[in-house]
Amino acid sequence: MTAYIIRRLLLIIPTLFGIMVINFIIVQAAPGGPIEQVIAQIKGTAVSATARVSGGQGETMGGGDNRGSSSGGGAESKYRGARGLDPALIGQLEKMYGFDQPAYVRFFKMMKNYAVFDFGESFFRDRRVVDLVLDKMPVSISLGLWSTLIIYLVSIPLGIMKAVRDGTRFDVWTSGAVIVGYAVPGFLFAILLIVLFAGGSYFNWFPLRGLTSPGWDDLSLLGKIGDYFWHLTLPIAALVISGFAGLTLLTKNSFIEEIGKNYVITARAKGLNERRVLYGHVFRNAMLIIVAGFPSALIGILFTGALLIEVIFSLDGLGLLGFEAAINRDYPVMFGSLYFFTLLGLILNLIGDLMYTVIDPRIDFESRRV
Repeated sequence: MTAYIIRRLLLIIPTLFGIMVINFIIVQAAPGGPIEQVIAQIKGTAVSATARVSGGQGETMGGGDNRGSSSGGGAESKYRGARGLDPALIGQLEKMYGFDQPAYVRFFKMMKNYAVFDFGESFFRDRRVVDLVLDKMPVSISLGLWSTLIIYLVSIPLGIMKAVRDGTRFDVWTSGAVIVGYAVPGFLFAILLIVLFAGGSYFNWFPLRGLTSPGWDDLSLLGKIGDYFWHLTLPIAALVISGFAGLTLLTKNSFIEEIGKNYVITARAKGLNERRVLYGHVFRNAMLIIVAGFPSALIGILFTGALLIEVIFSLDGLGLLGFEAAINRDYPVMFGSLYFFTLLGLILNLIGDLMYTVIDPRIDFESRRV
């Protein structure tokens, strides 16, 4: 097992490098880099929607010596909207943002810094990328962790019961809930929850914005916990309703497939009761595919799936941070976040694979080549 873990850890390096190369090339090809953003601000032609999305936090144009988009050539031919501006000013902007160097030089310099987790400073927020991520992390961890936990706690027992009672009234009626979960996007369900329970048209039981209330620090420990979950109730409900359907069907289908196999028939023929057959034999094999999907499910909800939920409930998390960085072409935040969360995702996938051996010790990765 040790050799397998070492091989997988070594494989992370080229995988992460390839992902960064592909995204770096794509971003270079996209129009409207950071210098164009600054030029638009200088000339007063910046799109107001960008400022609204960034919540007024992108006004500071101080930069850092970080990486960016394309380089080389004259100002007139390189940057949209630069006509009429002093070429010396464009040169200063290029040097400020590091665009006076070729793209490959900037990429390898960026990767060298990222290897020691030096993500630099945001172009437009005058703060370190690490500090920005750490500020947003509590919101995303709260949404991702609790919603993923509840989804698994609901979906796995429900999927098992649907498999055991396949074709019964229980299976039919619960399939209606699954269909609703598939049909209704999470953000639409979030709007419905706001209308019903957050002062929309009916009840005003839950807060509409933020993770905590004003004066949270003055509350008792139980008061802080209650206030925290009071704010999370509606966002987590919206994420759960949009996430439990797929896992429920996956669990059901996995158990149905295992229940029909010969070893289950043999176990029943030996006189074992259904509970022993289900949880002593079927459960271990059926859960393998479900455990394998846990890391990707957590990463998806934690960093991408909650974007619209964060916007609707005014929760300033990592999804919103990444969206604002893409809109504002804040490359240090974009690439720094991509590097860190891709690395985290690869490690979680390794942990998910290792969980196979915990559920079923018969699985031996040591004899396999990666």
